[in-house]
Amino acid sequence: MIDAQLLRDNPQKVKAGVVAKGYDVGLVDEAIDTDNKWREVLKKVEDLRRQRNKVAKEKNVDEGKRIKEELKKLEPELDKIEEELIKLLNQIPNLPDESAPLGRGEDENVEIRKWGNIPNFDFKAKDHLEIGQNLGIIDFENGAKVAGSQFYYISKDMVRLELALLQFGVEKLSEKGYIPYITPDLAKSRFYLGTGYQPKGPEAQIYEIDNEDLGLIATAEVTMAGLHADEVLRKKDLPLRYAAISHCFRKEAGAYGKYSKGLYRVHQFTKLECFVYCTPDESSKIHQEILGIEEELVQALGIPYRVVEMCTGELGAMASKKYDLEAWMPGRGGYGEITSTSNTTDYQARNLNIRYNDGKKSEFVHMLNGTALVMSRIPIAILENFQQADGSVVIPEVLRKWMGKEKITKEN
Repeated sequence: MIDAQLLRDNPQKVKAGVVAKGYDVGLVDEAIDTDNKWREVLKKVEDLRRQRNKVAKEKNVDEGKRIKEELKKLEPELDKIEEELIKLLNQIPNLPDESAPLGRGEDENVEIRKWGNIPNFDFKAKDHLEIGQNLGIIDFENGAKVAGSQFYYISKDMVRLELALLQFGVEKLSEKGYIPYITPDLAKSRFYLGTGYQPKGPEAQIYEIDNEDLGLIATAEVTMAGLHADEVLRKKDLPLRYAAISHCFRKEAGAYGKYSKGLYRVHQFTKLECFVYCTPDESSKIHQEILGIEEELVQALGIPYRVVEMCTGELGAMASKKYDLEAWMPGRGGYGEITSTSNTTDYQARNLNIRYNDGKKSEFVHMLNGTALVMSRIPIAILENFQQADGSVVIPEVLRKWMGKEKITKEN
């Protein structure tokens, strides 16, 4: 949620940020008008409450009755206006960081750097779906039969690969002080709405549970943001660094084009997520820390990639600054996103009422998230970049201690 005080003090700054993100600036004017109305009614209510206390001491029964009737009308009105104001404040996106590149679409994202050598095959390279089907380790046909389109089974060495990636990621993040968690796969609406995941509309992600205030989470960001909801953390304990494993469920309601086949855009997958609570003065540094961890993991796997900074129009509602890591994917002959890291500043913390106290004052924390390893897209990059002419796939060296072999081959 946007800070109402910022809206009052600097509406032009808010409007500029809203325009930069491509949102309707009319939302800001509507929120300002509603806020003015709310403060006007609030003043009347507070004045009447003071008068009520005064006449109670004076034992003026008739005046007390009159005030009571006035409050009976105004207090519900105040509640209604406040509800509308909160709704509007939630529709205004987090303002982009001043350093975020201006732009409207993905063509205006900025490539920061590249790493690794793009493989040069002396045979016709296959995409991950053909590789996986030939090896008998990926099965979309039975996934569709049992659960519907964009669901799948994995088996044999694909299962071992996923578990090895999780072990590798947890080991590396633990070394860096990230506490491992496995989270619930369900969350109450307050938490998926508070972190920006919508159950309805053209970009809907959340599968809601009928007759329950629950939805299947799209990412552990939801459950890790909810972990400290309504808490006041101690400044000396910050930053809090977590490495969270969860299953992720996404409707993927939008239209995503020709590169979405196979594992790239599915309804269910497993993910290892970095999540950090920190003070505002630390968040930019920690954002770079998370990006650095993502790069370390992908470099250790030997996957060629590039880092791209999102322009303002691609940041979404929550992020003030965001980077994507895009792996080279031979099956598409280009790069595809495999990780992302966002600084949401205090936007989600205000939604979920998470503060820190330094002994003098209480302020909202800053919250950051970043994909360490996602078990759908990282395997795409491994299968496609390390495929061999005979149809086998070389396993990255860092994973071999868990897999107990050097190659994935077709099992009889």
